[in-house]
Amino acid sequence: MKLPFPNTRSPFSTPLTNYHSLSLPPHWRIAWGDIDDRFDEVAWRDRHFAIYRARPAFSPNQRFVVVGDIWLSDTADEPLQFVAELWQRFGPDCLQTLTGMFALAVWDREGQQLWLGRDRVGARTLYYTTVGPTRWIAPRLKNLAPHHSKELDLIALRDYLCCAFVPGERTFWREVRELRPGNYLCFKEELKSPSPAPYWQPQEQIKNSDKSIGWHGQKLRSLLDLIVEEYLPADEPVGAYLSGGLDSSCIVALAAKFNSQPVRTYSIHFGAKLPNELEFSSAVAEHCQTQHHVLEITAEDMWEKLPVAMAHLDEPIGDPLTVPNYLLGQLAKENCRVILNGEGGDPCFGGPKNKPMLLNNIYGSLAGSPPDLVSSYLSSFKKCSQQLPQLFKPEVWEAIRTEESVFAPDLNGEADYLNKLMLLNIKFKGADHILTKVNNLTRAANLEGRSPLFDQRIVELSLETPPRYKLSGADEKAVLKSAVWDLLPEAIITRPKSGMMVPVNYWFRETWQEQTKRLLLDKKAAIAPYLNQDLIKKWSNYRGDTWNRYGIKLWLLVSLEIWLQINSKP
Repeated sequence: MKLPFPNTRSPFSTPLTNYHSLSLPPHWRIAWGDIDDRFDEVAWRDRHFAIYRARPAFSPNQRFVVVGDIWLSDTADEPLQFVAELWQRFGPDCLQTLTGMFALAVWDREGQQLWLGRDRVGARTLYYTTVGPTRWIAPRLKNLAPHHSKELDLIALRDYLCCAFVPGERTFWREVRELRPGNYLCFKEELKSPSPAPYWQPQEQIKNSDKSIGWHGQKLRSLLDLIVEEYLPADEPVGAYLSGGLDSSCIVALAAKFNSQPVRTYSIHFGAKLPNELEFSSAVAEHCQTQHHVLEITAEDMWEKLPVAMAHLDEPIGDPLTVPNYLLGQLAKENCRVILNGEGGDPCFGGPKNKPMLLNNIYGSLAGSPPDLVSSYLSSFKKCSQQLPQLFKPEVWEAIRTEESVFAPDLNGEADYLNKLMLLNIKFKGADHILTKVNNLTRAANLEGRSPLFDQRIVELSLETPPRYKLSGADEKAVLKSAVWDLLPEAIITRPKSGMMVPVNYWFRETWQEQTKRLLLDKKAAIAPYLNQDLIKKWSNYRGDTWNRYGIKLWLLVSLEIWLQINSKP
């Protein structure tokens, strides 16, 4: 179903049209198929293959040409050349030997085949077009804009409204797909669309169930020591985002232990009158003797910087932390080149957001019938899944309502129930939300973001750890707490997780209401052909907001509208 993208006026000080021509790093792209000379900046080409805006590496025998976005934890220099040499020896099997973050393409000059590969957890992204005589591939979706139509993928829109991100291989554009983490793809004949194949997938492999939590904690600690030390840049400052929660605090503590210079840490708050976690982040900064920086983010900052944050995202992410992530990156770039974060602790070690699903599974079973796992999982995001029939226009809802959720196969799988949830969080929320956000918004500041708790080795170890040592009753991430108990003040280890609560509900009520209406209720809004603006008007007027969730829904929609306006230019 093809619906047009109209242009609409903007309630921001900087017009959204200013972001249309923004080119996002890394800038390279490649073409396979019918190649002509219409496009500038060709760095290297063959008869049916061309590289734009990047210098490739060549295998020693010159057969294989490699281009990519690569950081390997055990290879400091020339990772492209390293991959080229490995590919000559092992072919695509070499992907199994790479440890780090990568999205790469390998051209086989002799076989006239193009191979694509992506790292196991999705720290780097790779997109490709699916129609036409020329297939285009790039690490940034926006940089493919000249090479595909602007027809929206309505299933992707549905999934975004449920989750605040687009899960799986779909993108917002029908003619573009994303290569999934741990997969490779080979283009080799007559523009037939190949099917991606996994070289690695996260899977439950519980081991050493008879061992104590202390034993498992020590094993995790040994691995964390190794990984954090590998992730530190040599002989230069390193930064770290610090919320004061367990995950970011343990990464800061380990970085402080191994880095030769004081760690630069960065925290946020939203004004003295609103709740914050500065008490905890400041305590960790003092304990680890970091150079600590605190950024206050106002309602005006959040609203005015939302367009630039959306402009730097490959796809819309309706997480209110997008703007703080962008602003922290702009602050951190003054003092460091590499920034660490604590992302990954919840998906890998059983964070508190799994509890509602666990309770639903228990009480649903006690009621005599198994719960609808897909509906329950979508509801756990607390976005718009339950309002979709009313939110979509009838003809749009009719076109998509029977399409299966991308989460269904994993939810109906055989793994332990907690590990099912963790697998979903690693495969989808991790790759399509958390790591994409980190990658896009740190690069907006010319920083390199690294997520030690999302390292592939941590993911594998987490799926070997008995579930009872992850979410143990009311005690979440028990094994991680055991692993880092000696590194942090007891108050940080034992405090309940509160999460970084961005006060969007308050700001929509008190500050942003009129701007929101101008943006979302305009008859020429980009969302107008798809969504019911009468329902959105009700939300923007805060009619019937019993559970104080309209602010999150409005942030989701405002982020979507801005992203569509920025990216809908033909």
